[in-house]
This record gives sequence, C-alpha cells and structure tokens, in this order.
Amino acid sequence: MKKIITTIVFGLIIISANAQIQKLAGPRIGITMVQPGTLASILRKDVGFFNGEFREEWSGSTGKYGAVMSQYGWQWESRFADGGNVTGIVEWIALVGGMEKGMFLPSVSSMVGVRTEKGIEFAVGPNLSLGGIAMVIGAGYNFKFGKLNLPVNIAYVPSINKTYKHPEEYLYSDIPIDPDGIPNSGDEYWEEPTILPEYSVTHPTGARVSILVGFNLSK
Repeated sequence: MKKIITTIVFGLIIISANAQIQKLAGPRIGITMVQPGTLASILRKDVGFFNGEFREEWSGSTGKYGAVMSQYGWQWESRFADGGNVTGIVEWIALVGGMEKGMFLPSVSSMVGVRTEKGIEFAVGPNLSLGGIAMVIGAGYNFKFGKLNLPVNIAYVPSINKTYKHPEEYLYSDIPIDPDGIPNSGDEYWEEPTILPEYSVTHPTGARVSILVGFNLSK
C-alpha cells in the first residue's frame, strides 16, 4: 500500500514539474482607455462623482468624449485541472484607478481561464466597480527574461446602460411678491412653487480597455 501511495505522489510531482507553467501572481500597473459615457465624464470632471443633478449637468459636451486613467493593483491566482501543457487558472484582480486625477476608483475582477506552458492565457469572469457589475474578457502573454516574468494582459469590459431616477422636486422662490412695493404692508405673498416632475435618464457607462503589466520572479 505504501509503495502504491509513494508511486502516485511521485507521479503527481513529475506531472507538475513537466507542466512548467509559472504562477504569475503579483503587482499590476497599467492604463484603462474609457469610451464616452458616465465614467469618462466623471474622469473629465464634466459631472460630479455622486451628483444626481443630471437635468442640468448632462448636456453640452458631457458624454461625448472618452478618457484615460491609470491603474494600480494586485493579482492573486490559483490552479486547477493541470493538464501538463495547459493549466486551468482562477484569477482575482483588485485595482484602483484614477489616482493621478485625485480619484479613488476601485474595481475587482474574478476570472476563470486557461494558461499554456508558453505563457499564453485567456480568461473571462465578472467585474465589480462603482459603475456596477459587468463581464470582463481578458487575454495575455508572459514575457520571460531569465527568472523575471513580465505578464502583459489586455482586458475588455463592455459598456452597459445605467438608468438614474430623480424624484419629484419643488422649487420655491426666495423673494416674496409685493404688489404695492411697500415692505410689510400686509399684501406680500409667496409665489406657488414650481414642480419639476419625477424623471429618469439613461446613460452608457462606456466600454473599457485595460492594458496591464505585472512583475513576478520565478522560484
């Protein structure tokens, strides 16, 4: 029985050694190019970060131009279904964007995919950011220089439409109406408030394309 267990253990070790597929967990830096939409307008500071006054602010050039922001974060990963030349991977990528613009825009992605022994990988999974939940599709290649791994990944997050609802609003005048022009004569009265009805607006978040570079040392 011990010989059988020993043989199985040695077999697993040999298979794992032959795979020669590096774990590429580590820091990630890069840029994200954002198509016109709510995120680009926030990055361009055309609208406030949590401002709901879309009636007045979402006009003019707002929503017509894209933007670019930096990214900084970390990637964790684990393996499954090691097939020798191809290994299944689960990746978690946490990023913070927009710091060069004085903003803190976090995002987290969980991706499932495959990586070949030559360093080519494909993965897909959900992405969670301040804009909501979307799908992210990624591909990458690991450039190897001795013991240094430089994984380069390109990720695409499609645009989704977000609807913002604004409740009914009452606008009151700050100046009373005075027919005779004599203050405090008793005939002053306040104008009836202007009622702005409830409304909703829908804007695309804007598709995102990210290019990320990592650093990792082989053991």
